[in-house]
Amino acid sequence: MASFKLFGGTNPGDVAGPDSVAVIGLGRFGRALALELMSHGTDVLGIDQDESVVQSLNGRLTHVAVADVTSEEVLRQLAVDEFDHVVIAIASNLEASILVTSLMLQFNIPELWAKAVSEPHRAILQQLGVRHIVFPEQDMGRRVAHMVRGSLQDYILIDEDFALAKTTPHQEILGRELGALDVRRRHGVTITAVKHARRGWEPATAQTVLAADDIILVSGPAKKTEGFRRLR
Repeated sequence: MASFKLFGGTNPGDVAGPDSVAVIGLGRFGRALALELMSHGTDVLGIDQDESVVQSLNGRLTHVAVADVTSEEVLRQLAVDEFDHVVIAIASNLEASILVTSLMLQFNIPELWAKAVSEPHRAILQQLGVRHIVFPEQDMGRRVAHMVRGSLQDYILIDEDFALAKTTPHQEILGRELGALDVRRRHGVTITAVKHARRGWEPATAQTVLAADDIILVSGPAKKTEGFRRLR
């Protein structure tokens, strides 16, 4: 019979449900993800083949287990097939990632997320039918590239050609109501929210008037969103 070593309880199935997450692979990405989920009150089952990694998270996750993650029998014993949300965060073993992904698809996990470590890996995950693929290194590289140029405080590529940027307003749009500026027609982007110096975030409206020390969220086509701070 397949075996595993479980910490934090005797039955992960007790917490399996719509608000819990199983994280398979507890390297840097999986560990950070699992701990962040826990900090927001989500029950997490973490699984890894390295006992030292698992021991380091004992008591910090709801359940942690040392197990052969490629074994269907083990994963069923750990009730992974009962979870609605599973994240495959395996980085060091491409074959294991693909095998586990195949098992999760057989389990019909409603919300399956998988980490890709290369373009070929991402292509394989797409071919298998994984809808949610995370490519942390590439995604962060793209994000930082837009920030390094100095005009943006943060940048998120929502889709291939649609982005959300956090920046300060160009002097050309200061001191007048946004409705009068017609930003969307003139520049092809939308100012969705604003943070004034002494207030928190609030939705931007046609009556919003921006000051130089405000921070704004801008959404739209990627190139136009990035260029809006410089109005190019």
